[in-house]
Amino acid sequence: MENLLFAVIRLRWQQQYRRKYPDDVLGKGDARGKGDYQIDYEPAPRITEADKKNDRRSLQRALDRRLYLLLYGTSYGAPDKKPVWHFPEKVYENEETLRLCAESALKSVLGGLLNTYFVGNAPMAHMTIGPTEDLPDTPSFKQFFFKSQVIGTSKLSIGNCEDYVWVTKDELMEYFPEKASFFNQMIIS
Repeated sequence: MENLLFAVIRLRWQQQYRRKYPDDVLGKGDARGKGDYQIDYEPAPRITEADKKNDRRSLQRALDRRLYLLLYGTSYGAPDKKPVWHFPEKVYENEETLRLCAESALKSVLGGLLNTYFVGNAPMAHMTIGPTEDLPDTPSFKQFFFKSQVIGTSKLSIGNCEDYVWVTKDELMEYFPEKASFFNQMIIS
């Protein structure tokens, strides 16, 4: 008897407070993909003018791959202070965290961090660099690598270097053949 009473009350409630939708709205979900309309969608090409010209200074290239920023100039630990290709870098001074040091390094090159996003607070890898047979007087130091992404722009004004390039993982190995195994492990794709 209680179930019958509940069912009657529920039916009255639904009839009283039911929303009234116009007939042209009802049934639209059933007609999805069956309409009289046709969307003409043509995706943008993945091969851009920068790809055709092999313009490594452009972010508008290799759109299906991740690009990494390399700078050409003096680097900490470079022999004879000769210009070399390197990632944006900075010697740790008195920053509270390594991430703040990494942000400062990138900010010195880009002029700001408005269009960048740092992934996490910890470095994604580090490398210990020490003296070699060729250069026994080179000081030992650790180099920490942070992952950051460019967001919401396709053009950045890069300074504080002689030259720069945006390279894919495969192209990165051309610049650092002696560190290829390290970068293959550090960079997944």
